[in-house]
Formats: sequence, structure tokens, C-alpha cells
Amino acid sequence: MLKILLIIVAVIVVLLLAVVVFASTKPDVFHIERTAAINAPPEKIFPLINDFHQWQSWSPYEKLDPSMTRSITGAEIGKGAVYAWDGSGKAGAGRMEIVESAPSSKILIKLDFSRPFEAHNTATFTLAPGAQGTTVTWAMDGANPLIAKVMGLFFDMDQMIGKDFAQGLENLKAITEK
Repeated sequence: MLKILLIIVAVIVVLLLAVVVFASTKPDVFHIERTAAINAPPEKIFPLINDFHQWQSWSPYEKLDPSMTRSITGAEIGKGAVYAWDGSGKAGAGRMEIVESAPSSKILIKLDFSRPFEAHNTATFTLAPGAQGTTVTWAMDGANPLIAKVMGLFFDMDQMIGKDFAQGLENLKAITEK
């Protein structure tokens, strides 16, 4: 009986090591991006992203936790504006700061999560005018530590986060195309 138990433990250890070794071959950085065509000028869309006070009207993350507390400090809008949140549910806790704001074309946000996992990422919104309105892209980039690589073997982070980005862009579309 002891021999069978030792074999089972050895197999489990080998499998866990194989998962970790395989996961370690994944890229050290990640990029998630979604794009939408919005039939509105960039000047109508940009203020909704550049002003954290407006995020409750379109961001899918605002609805994750009804009891979430928020604070907006720093600059009123644009570069230097800071948004911090603390939720008891899926929202976790963190802080984001607009570090670059190019009128009606680009917003770069430093995004720091403190809970449920610590992470430091960058979110970028780009707005490109076109014949049919504006092409809006929401992207996130960051480090892909080993624990995230292992989780990525079991969960498709691009799909999970990407669906939220797509929903946020659809919300922006609905608001600005009225």
C-alpha cells in the first residue's frame, strides 16, 4: 500500500513539474486588445475615457461589485487624474492614473492592481478618425509572471479580459451614437 501511495505522489509531483516547466516557456509579457468602429467623432468619445468621472456610464468593471468604493483624485481630467477602487467582490482593489493624454487620439493609463493579485499593467486607448466615424482600440499590456503563465494554461485570459473590453467599447458606442 505504501508503495502505491509513493508512486501516486511521485506521479503528481512529476505532473506538477511538467506543468510549471511548460508554463515557463510562455511569453514574459502579454497583450490584450479589442477594437470597435464607432459612428461618432473622436471629440465625442475621448472625454468619456479621459475623465474618470464618466467611467461609470460605460466601463463594464463598474458593475462588478455594487459595494465597491471609488475615489478620484489628482487632476480633474486627463494627465494626472487618479482613480482608486476597493471592492469586496470580483473588482478587487487597485489604482489607475492617466499618464498621457493626447486630445482626441490617445490615453495611456498606468494600472496597478493590489487585490486579488498584485499586478502592474498599462492600458491604452487609441482613437483614429475614419470615413465611418472613429476606430477605438482598448489594449492592456503587462508582465506575465510564472503564476499567470500557469493560470493561462487553464484559463484564456485574452478571452476573459477581451470580452470586458469588447463590452466597454459597445457601451461607448451606444452612448456616443445616440
